[in-house]
Amino acid sequence: MLNIVDRSNEEQIPPFLRLGFRPFFALAGIYAVLAIGLWLHMWTGGPLPGLQVDPLWWHVHEMIFGFAMAVVVGFVLTAVQTWTGQPGTKSWRLLLLIGLWLAPRVLLWLPVPLWLTSSVEGLFLLVACWEVGSRVVKAKGWRNLFFVPLFLLAIVANFASYAALKGLPPFSVQAVWQAMLWWFAILLSVMGGRVIPFFTARRFDFAKPPALWWLEWGATLPLIALLLLSFFPLVYLNLSAWLMVVAGVCQLLRCLRWKSWRTFSESLVWSLHIAYWCLPLSLLVRGLSSNAFVAHSFIHLFAIGALGGLILAMMARVSMGHTGREIYKGPVMWPAYAALFAAAAIRTVGVALMPAALVTLVQVAGVLWMFAFIWFVWRFVPMLGQPRVDGHPG
Repeated sequence: MLNIVDRSNEEQIPPFLRLGFRPFFALAGIYAVLAIGLWLHMWTGGPLPGLQVDPLWWHVHEMIFGFAMAVVVGFVLTAVQTWTGQPGTKSWRLLLLIGLWLAPRVLLWLPVPLWLTSSVEGLFLLVACWEVGSRVVKAKGWRNLFFVPLFLLAIVANFASYAALKGLPPFSVQAVWQAMLWWFAILLSVMGGRVIPFFTARRFDFAKPPALWWLEWGATLPLIALLLLSFFPLVYLNLSAWLMVVAGVCQLLRCLRWKSWRTFSESLVWSLHIAYWCLPLSLLVRGLSSNAFVAHSFIHLFAIGALGGLILAMMARVSMGHTGREIYKGPVMWPAYAALFAAAAIRTVGVALMPAALVTLVQVAGVLWMFAFIWFVWRFVPMLGQPRVDGHPG
């Protein structure tokens, strides 16, 4: 795949703009720290001057469309080069995407119309969708075309979240946030099912378990149904628990087949497994619990443990591989992984068991989250701005 890039042209491009993972992983890592730091301040001290929206809305929106979406875009802009055999997004086109991502983060703190902020954010997602989709279609790589409807759905959800903030129909902001969390659950289910057993088998030299079609569909189809039903609250109320249990059982069976217990000697692999285990555990507790407070707390097992954990582990892995380094000889990362999974446990199990200590536990979890991503920024951002160590393009 390295031969698809003209090396002489590549050397004219600053390293930071040579592939999508470089700027977006760096920005996501920095923003993960900044956004949670600001949220912890507002959690106890109230809104900060200049913020144009409700603090809770800002917190959820920015963790979804700011932090997590930056990682998704950086990943797919990088992976599409491998999927299609065509050069990835770089140079001024990548710089344009960076600007479109940064602008809404700033505009939410300035006295500008929300329609403008939402439009810029929608344009960011649309351009990212085009950069990925056009290459997939040209290469006829239909297996990866599912990113296009996912991005289009995210565009709709983004506009709906701003409309709900202004009290406009048709959907409540809770329905939008709920749908986007299922959006990410689907993405993790599909991509995790592809890469985690592959990475595990390759690292520990055993046969990858063959995919079972009924198990793959059973793990993911209920998540798709939950996303769609998020916009039909009466039906969702009656069916969501059953769908979560079905998905949770199937996801649990997947995890067992991936032999997580064989991975504990390699942090870059066990981190993926522990993160993924947070998905079925979150689904099963939420589906089986009759306590609304506990069920809500365990949303964070998915958001922090599964989504945050897989993001942290994959950013480290992709950064090593695509900067020409040996993947398993990189910086020590287990303290960051340990801190993040401790944050997930405290924010979910800790809060569920000790609700009276909610404020303190949220603060502790937030500090641990910040530590995890400060560690990533410290160890990986410098290499993201340097040329590949093997001299290849990218």
